Amino acid sequence: NGSISAEVPRPNSAPYTATKHAITGLTKSCALDGRAFNISCGQIDIGNAQTEMTGAMRAGITQANGSKMVEPMMDVKHVGDAVVYMASLPPSANVLRLTVMATNMPFVGRG
Repeated sequence: NGSISAEVPRPNSAPYTATKHAITGLTKSCALDGRAFNISCGQIDIGNAQTEMTGAMRAGITQANGSKMVEPMMDVKHVGDAVVYMASLPPSANVLRLTVMATNMPFVGRG
């Protein structure tokens, strides 16, 4: 999976952000190379899904201006629903990239 950090990174996240850029490049390359074999490839960019990995965010996460803020979270079930949707498409259709995020999280206009 990708992450919205590939589009708008968080402070002090260079290694994580670099890996998410790599996933985007790999997704696009696989989608292109898979065409000859009728194979599709898609990526889900996830933002603030409530999991064990994001547990520390409940105490607040550093923002671009250096402040800490508790950000809205979403149920990880919605990510699963998105995966099911993408997998349910016929071979003639593909979602190349899909962003699933908590509605009010600071993504658009982060910083």
